[in-house]
Amino acid sequence: MRIKAAKKTATATVVAKKATKPAAARVSKKPAAKPVTFTVHAEKGKEVFVAGEFNQWNPSAKKMAYKARAGVYSATVKLAPGEYQYKFVIDGTWCADPENVNSVQNDQGTFNSVITVK
Repeated sequence: MRIKAAKKTATATVVAKKATKPAAARVSKKPAAKPVTFTVHAEKGKEVFVAGEFNQWNPSAKKMAYKARAGVYSATVKLAPGEYQYKFVIDGTWCADPENVNSVQNDQGTFNSVITVK
């Protein structure tokens, strides 16, 4: 009588892989930047800028234009949603926004205006 040897079977290791999304779907989308207009009353002929966290506090990065009809200087900056501190620089003098009650004290002992973009 002949005895048949049992066949050895290899145990298969199953590795379940997590389904992945295509590369385009994995990229997180940044919230869209929104135009925010800053305005300040100052005499015509002044040199006026807006500086803040959005431009690394550069006092000459964003020049504001005088709008004679409204009697104000204005500049529009595209900002992503979030909270930003800023100040106006009028003829070299740093000024908090007099029409914005939202402010925080800075490390210079003065106040920065705060705007929230939603």
